[in-house]
Amino acid sequence: MSIQTRVTHFILRGFSDIPEWRPVVIVSFLLVYAFGLLGNMSIITAVLRDSHLHTPMYFFLKNLCFLDLSYTSVTIPKALATTLQGPGVISYLECVAQLYMFFTLASAECFLLTAMAYDRCVAIYRPLLYGTIMSHGRCWALVVLAWVGGTLYSAFHTVNTFSVLFCGPKVVEHFFCDIPALMRLSCAIFHPREEVGFAMSSCIVLSSFALKVLSYIRILSTLLRMPSGDGRWKALSTCSSHLITVLLFYRSGSFTCLRSASQYSPIQGCLASIFYFILTPSLNLVIYSLRNRDMKVALQRLSCQRSLSAGCCTAGLGPGV
Repeated sequence: MSIQTRVTHFILRGFSDIPEWRPVVIVSFLLVYAFGLLGNMSIITAVLRDSHLHTPMYFFLKNLCFLDLSYTSVTIPKALATTLQGPGVISYLECVAQLYMFFTLASAECFLLTAMAYDRCVAIYRPLLYGTIMSHGRCWALVVLAWVGGTLYSAFHTVNTFSVLFCGPKVVEHFFCDIPALMRLSCAIFHPREEVGFAMSSCIVLSSFALKVLSYIRILSTLLRMPSGDGRWKALSTCSSHLITVLLFYRSGSFTCLRSASQYSPIQGCLASIFYFILTPSLNLVIYSLRNRDMKVALQRLSCQRSLSAGCCTAGLGPGV
């Protein structure tokens, strides 16, 4: 790769050309990023410390929060520096590493959400066999498969992107190294590689989405056959948080990933990436504690421990906790 290219570094433009946006962007990035870090770390810590949350559902949630925590950290610090100081220089190898790490983590999350849909399907469709099917070993196997799938998918896109010839200009119209923005800098015809990458992304995104849809069709059919309304509502509430996450992930991710470089708009690309890569990963605390009593209790315990007033807080956790 490095032999073919004549470019040794890139310049991330980000929002540096819009001075009036800088204070708003910087403050917004900092607040959302800090909230995302706090929220995801709180969920991970609560799942690790609370024995009531040592179940497959929360095992997958813990890994989901780690992925969200990681892939926002791959892009946001550099984006903040670029917005604060103006157009920032990123070396060729740093750009390769950023793109590879980001796509590894984002695609691993896509696969993990599929595993979480399978977990909810088994819990509702085969409740008596749930503990046997979703064993500790199988849960780890699904997480490892998600990571392996993410690394392979990311390796393909990284090689496909950086094997083109870059000879200038060096300015990337984005706040991180994204594929459409980089493809536009190629001095050779990039459309064949773009079409191959688009086909690969379409296959991965659509197939994983289809598996999730099939899982929820099975879940819905099982819920409709339940005689008890309370049981139906309780089962549905365990799926609602995951369903919201899936809808947010695909609603913004499909626009971000399934677009061509020739139709790429810098402003639209940046705004879509903000929603997909910053806002959505930061909402885990809200989504998974909104209607989940077990998570609420675990987070309250964690808050009490941190404030060194566990005795007072425990009294407000309710009976039987």
